[in-house]
Amino acid sequence: MAQGSLRRGVAVWAAAGLIAIVGGCSEPAQPSPAPPPPVAEAPPPPPPPVVSPPQALGSSDACGADPLQYLIGKPRTDIPVPVNPGLRRVVCSSCAVTQDFVATRQTIVYDSQTGLVRAVKCG
Repeated sequence: MAQGSLRRGVAVWAAAGLIAIVGGCSEPAQPSPAPPPPVAEAPPPPPPPVVSPPQALGSSDACGADPLQYLIGKPRTDIPVPVNPGLRRVVCSSCAVTQDFVATRQTIVYDSQTGLVRAVKCG
């Protein structure tokens, strides 16, 4: 009986050795290349900031005259009541006015004959 178990033991060891040899002969499995990382789209660049040019002395916006340009060609009765009357003057085209220049003062000029606004400016 000892001989039978010895044969089985040898057969098991022979099989294990054969498996080891055959396993060693095959090429090692190459790892599959990693997929490329997903390409994320860059967000669009932000719009450039709106930068207003520095206001020169006497420009139309130094006193807030730009929003009132819609008055040109309209009757002087359409001129809105100012929040600060000391910073606005309404004069007729043939009226005498002082020549002092105040950059923060709105000057609205209307035609003395038609009553229509002719200019909205600072000064």
